[in-house]
Amino acid sequence: MVNPHFHIPYYAIGDYLQFIRKYSLNLELYFCSNSLDMIKNDDIIRLQEKLDYHPSLTMHAPFMDMSPGAVDSKVRAITIERFSHILDIAEILKPKVIVFHSGYEKWKYALKIDLWLQNSLITWKHLLPRAQEMGFKIAIENIFEDDPTNLRLLMEQLGSQYFGICFDTGHFNLFSQTPLERWLRQLKSYIIELHLHDNNRNADTHNAIGDGTFDFDILFSTLNDKNLIYTIEAHTPEDALKSLEKLRVYSLST
Repeated sequence: MVNPHFHIPYYAIGDYLQFIRKYSLNLELYFCSNSLDMIKNDDIIRLQEKLDYHPSLTMHAPFMDMSPGAVDSKVRAITIERFSHILDIAEILKPKVIVFHSGYEKWKYALKIDLWLQNSLITWKHLLPRAQEMGFKIAIENIFEDDPTNLRLLMEQLGSQYFGICFDTGHFNLFSQTPLERWLRQLKSYIIELHLHDNNRNADTHNAIGDGTFDFDILFSTLNDKNLIYTIEAHTPEDALKSLEKLRVYSLST
């Protein structure tokens, strides 16, 4: 737990490179669609050269407008195209995990989880064999879910050790109507990564751990027997370091 990853957009690496190198940070690299439009393999090679301390890496796929469970086949095809490009980059960077958003919103799908689920399976069955071949895992992140049912069903349907959950504390805190204990009972066996940030349930503010209302005591005590990737999603260097110190305290107490 004391060697977490730190989430950072690819386009911001240059702004924070000195900070990243100073603390030899493990990274979760987020590639938005605009970055994918411009990026070339040579850019990724140069990035590796800048990160010459050889950090552990994860990646985060684009999510704006992406819809892995889209009913419209052409929208789903564009999503698969974007996600396949992320896998191309992963061939070079060799991350441990790539995080993707679930794309599920209950009102958009008229409370029909099966409609989202069946189309999601098309997307992930297309991408999962390649991830498995390259040896990294796909993690699906909760966003607007107010309970864990759709994520549990997706995990059960795919049933792969290369496919799991990235549990996001801030998103849970903001959107969930279901107690944390119930989420963890249903998803614990599938969780492979945590996104760690906090808020006061009024906005997705990405505060430092402990600077909000999320119950990290329950989270860490419940998951302390699992070997997970911990990713800090603070939005400032100060909150990133504050979160790191909080994690160190939790690692000593669990």
